[in-house]
Amino acid sequence: MDRRGAPNQSIEVLSPDECVVLLGSRDLGRIVFNVDGQPEVFPINYAMEGRIVVFRTAPGTKLDFVPKTRVAFEVDDWDPKLRIGWSVVVKGLAEDVTRNLGRTAEHIRRAPVHPVAPGEYWHWLAIQPSEVSGRRFHVRAGPQRRARDWLRPPPGDYKRL
Repeated sequence: MDRRGAPNQSIEVLSPDECVVLLGSRDLGRIVFNVDGQPEVFPINYAMEGRIVVFRTAPGTKLDFVPKTRVAFEVDDWDPKLRIGWSVVVKGLAEDVTRNLGRTAEHIRRAPVHPVAPGEYWHWLAIQPSEVSGRRFHVRAGPQRRARDWLRPPPGDYKRL
């Protein structure tokens, strides 16, 4: 565990196992992939099957561009009362497992993925992670200023050239 940050906050680097536990605690994340040289980000409902991220999709952009490519997948959470947040990123190769044969593919297709967006989601995709990383941060009580609250920058925050 690595802790760093300003005196009123700490950032903890999470182990891959802790990341997998956090991934399993949610069902909505964001997938990032390349479409014609530009990054695209889509929210998706997902489930975990071991360390594999599983989601369903309909024909369209995700089905056209995601299979057989490297993608990133991100999940995060923030508790404003406890002032604790976390973020987990999975990077890996995505695969369409809709028609794959074998017990592994059959098992993946039984994952409890429940898309909330309207539509027919018959295609199953899986992200086999090559890298899993995460951070947890805790902002301790104290004077907090958000950019939208600034009438002018606090002293010392910006150097004038």
